[in-house]
Amino acid sequence: MPRPSNAGRSPGETGSDGLSARKGRRRRSVAVVGSIALGGVVAMSYQMASGAPAVSTPAVSINPVTAQVAVSGTAAQRKLSPKAANQKLLDDGKRYFRRSTFGDQKFWGGTLDLDRAIEGAANGGVGPGLSPAAALGAGLKVDVKALPKRLKKALAKGKVNLNSPATTLALLKLDSVVGVKGYFNKSGNLTTVGIRCALCHSTVDNSFAPGIGKRLDGWANRDLNVGAIIGMAPNLQPIADLLHTDVKTVKAVLDTWGPGEFDAQLLMDGKALRPDGGAASTLIPPAFGMLGVNQSTSTGWGSVTYWNAFVANLEMHGEGTFNDPRLDDADQFPIAAENGFGHTKAKVDRITPKLAALQAYQLSLAAPKPPKRSFNKAAAKRGKALFGGQAACSTCHVPPLFTEPGFNMHKGEEIGIDNFQADRSPTHMYRTAPLAGLWTHKKGGFYHDGRFASLNDVVKHYDTTFGLHLTEAQQKDLVQYLLSL
Repeated sequence: MPRPSNAGRSPGETGSDGLSARKGRRRRSVAVVGSIALGGVVAMSYQMASGAPAVSTPAVSINPVTAQVAVSGTAAQRKLSPKAANQKLLDDGKRYFRRSTFGDQKFWGGTLDLDRAIEGAANGGVGPGLSPAAALGAGLKVDVKALPKRLKKALAKGKVNLNSPATTLALLKLDSVVGVKGYFNKSGNLTTVGIRCALCHSTVDNSFAPGIGKRLDGWANRDLNVGAIIGMAPNLQPIADLLHTDVKTVKAVLDTWGPGEFDAQLLMDGKALRPDGGAASTLIPPAFGMLGVNQSTSTGWGSVTYWNAFVANLEMHGEGTFNDPRLDDADQFPIAAENGFGHTKAKVDRITPKLAALQAYQLSLAAPKPPKRSFNKAAAKRGKALFGGQAACSTCHVPPLFTEPGFNMHKGEEIGIDNFQADRSPTHMYRTAPLAGLWTHKKGGFYHDGRFASLNDVVKHYDTTFGLHLTEAQQKDLVQYLLSL
């Protein structure tokens, strides 16, 4: 993918993860301890290394008959037992999901200057900076396990200044902000910033405080205001140039996205609004419960591996290889076709070697079970009978996958909705969504674009569309069953 030009910028330093860190910019070192009252907790000893270590990924093949795993690579890797090889694959995938930027810091920091907006003028950047209070308000999450004990005690006692961007920098040095990686030089100054898969597809359990807790991988972050975060970047001109518009328009489009929304097709087709004038963005989906599911997105662009490659290359702006000649269709995908997005090849591929492990880890993420007493068991039992009987839900949502085994795509008219989002994909169809874990993403509404505010609304829609003639009580029972999945 051709990248927005960096002409006129200072040359970069190259780290082990392909980091292009700007030099020459005059920065003021952040005196973290004195300014945010961490009591010596976040000192220079907690600073993260400027680059992530290189990772050697073994090639893994699975015998379809015996299910035995063969690992090629170093001598040590070849000595792994099948069980150990499988575990290593999952461990690698987990690390990539949580930690890898795929080299995208060259774009988010090196091109858009997002790191400067995070710092703020007081710390060598621009503007007011991003305080922890503002970051949490924008839906960013903090991994409590990454926080030292003394810091957690200080936070619990209210002795940490959550309104200071310097505190955000300290949290980035601890690598505690879920899905965001800050790169710091030897002087402790932020040089660039990258994003990770976990930014959108993880949240926390709020066990320490709202927005601070243990990671929940695979959960959709329906609090994350992606548009507001991107809109902070001082240099949005490269995006404006790509879309053949101006920065003011780009900001206006980003403002139409609400919490938990993102438009993955915008940089493919340039469509910012639906025909009715509403935002063209869709809800961030969960990344769990995908084992056995044919298509991984609501409009069926492709498998888990396809979508990982698509997002890492074209949305996160990492450095890798991506091929999809369907994007050459200039009528449907004018932006993608013009820029050759369907034929992306970086000099150093930091994405493709990680796809197998990423897929294995994501497919291992089962949909979480609903909390106890979160639904009416008796009503759910009656709803289950309706699901497989009068309501005929199981015709398409086939248990235990809760989608069709095999081809699971439908035209909008088959399910009583418009084809706008379907027609933005190569399939021109909608996937039958798997239903397990529905209770985790009630925030923001249901369907790909949140058009139905509640499950009750979804059931009413199908009752009308298919003429099911369910009573009000039956509809409520069906909702309780859906909440039990």
